[in-house]
Amino acid sequence: MRPALARAVRRLHPWTGEMAAFSLGWADVDGTPEPGASEGKGVRQALAVLGAEAVGADGRVAVAGAVAVELVHAFSLLHDDIMDGDAVRRQRATVWKAYGTGPAVLAGDALFALAVQSLAEAPGRHTGPAVRRLGDTLNDLVRGQAEDLCFEGRPWTGPGAVPPDAYRAMAEHKTGSLLGCAAALGALLGGAPDTTVAALDRAGRHLGVAFQAVDDLLGVWGDPAVTGKPVHSDLRRRKKTYPVLAALAADTPAARELAALLDATGTPGGPGAAPDGPGAAPDGPGAAPGGPGALPGTPAVTGSAALPATGATLDDPATAAHAASLVERAGGRDATLREAVDQLGAARACLRGVPLAPGPSGELDALLEFLLHRVV
Repeated sequence: MRPALARAVRRLHPWTGEMAAFSLGWADVDGTPEPGASEGKGVRQALAVLGAEAVGADGRVAVAGAVAVELVHAFSLLHDDIMDGDAVRRQRATVWKAYGTGPAVLAGDALFALAVQSLAEAPGRHTGPAVRRLGDTLNDLVRGQAEDLCFEGRPWTGPGAVPPDAYRAMAEHKTGSLLGCAAALGALLGGAPDTTVAALDRAGRHLGVAFQAVDDLLGVWGDPAVTGKPVHSDLRRRKKTYPVLAALAADTPAARELAALLDATGTPGGPGAAPDGPGAAPDGPGAAPGGPGALPGTPAVTGSAALPATGATLDDPATAAHAASLVERAGGRDATLREAVDQLGAARACLRGVPLAPGPSGELDALLEFLLHRVV
């Protein structure tokens, strides 16, 4: 897949191509190849190829679909980092920190356009339906991102709070839609019937919710040496993630103390109001990466403390650690792990409901298991 992806990126303007190569982990900020950098997990491209093979087709028919979903994923991460104000991804500066906000937006736009073009130029009679499916997915992805940003302006508790069901729906749109599209595009380009294509799409959407749940665990309890982000990073940014929402939904003393702590440490901003985002810190070529990553098996946070004094924030390590402890004591960590396991089971049920080739089907199942227990 790397050669096909590289051929696509070479079609870009040299400057946007340089930023794309940086975002994909291929090169340093000056364009020098960086073989040691992380290129990500390649989950979406793997799903596309396995989707084709699972319906009995040659995996090569899915290459255009795999390239398209990988480019969409890269574009979405690039813009997501800008909206969230994230300065670090995969243990290196994000594109907006390295090149500036405007150039990063442009690079994301270029990747978006290239994704659609790459798929539209694929040979065969299934290209039109494939492009329409990608278009539907892009709308879903943007919807999920909009929901995620709007959650930031809602209260932690009370009638306007975000219930876990609403968060689950957001995760399906934001994360699950592209994973479902990847598997479905492989099957579609491989000539599978509509029922099989729909089943693979549904499996990917369930996988996306599980994927987001594990991401949320990493965002609170992940090892910084592995995630490249500070411990408790999502709590420090006051993100409404599944562990926190599930904990707040529990009727327990720890849940009530957590709600009081969150209220005492400030109020969330509106959509896109990342406290350390673009505009709050200098950016441009060579800008130093700042820092603002939950996985089964990571060490539990223990201990407790009194509610923070007036003016305390979740940027304070002790306050963030106490919040993480309350989330765990209120059941948020266990609830999130159960959600991931349940969604993984639902994905497997979708795959079992249609006839698939045993070998590739087994590889799909192994990929699902890997994503549940991933550490990056």
